[in-house]
Amino acid sequence: MPPKTKKQKMTMTDDHKAALAEGRRQGAAVRAYLDALEQHRPKRGRKRTTESIGKRLLVIETELEGATSVDRLQLIQERMDLGEELERMSAKIDLSKLEAEFVAQAKSYGSRKGISYAAWRELGVSADVLRKAGVSRSGR
Repeated sequence: MPPKTKKQKMTMTDDHKAALAEGRRQGAAVRAYLDALEQHRPKRGRKRTTESIGKRLLVIETELEGATSVDRLQLIQERMDLGEELERMSAKIDLSKLEAEFVAQAKSYGSRKGISYAAWRELGVSADVLRKAGVSRSGR
């Protein structure tokens, strides 16, 4: 049986560490912008207002009094969902700041990951934002 040898410890170079950090920065900027777009995407149907949500919450409170246990469960869940929706409506996200960070990172991120113009567009990124970022229709 041959004697055990020590494994050499592999260390990352500073360039490799910098490349990993840059990839994390790019990914974070792209993720934040795409998440904000998703949250602010127009939904089908009539838009809810804080007033209409408030009215529905009042109706739920009165319906809870005489509801069966299963109906109460559903009303309580609806009340919780409406409360979360109110919070989202009142939270102001600075989309312009996220867009600026996205524009700075999208081209290199997309090139590195092989993301096409069409994929960005299908996800909801506007053509204007992609133009600002330097992402063209012809390349990745």
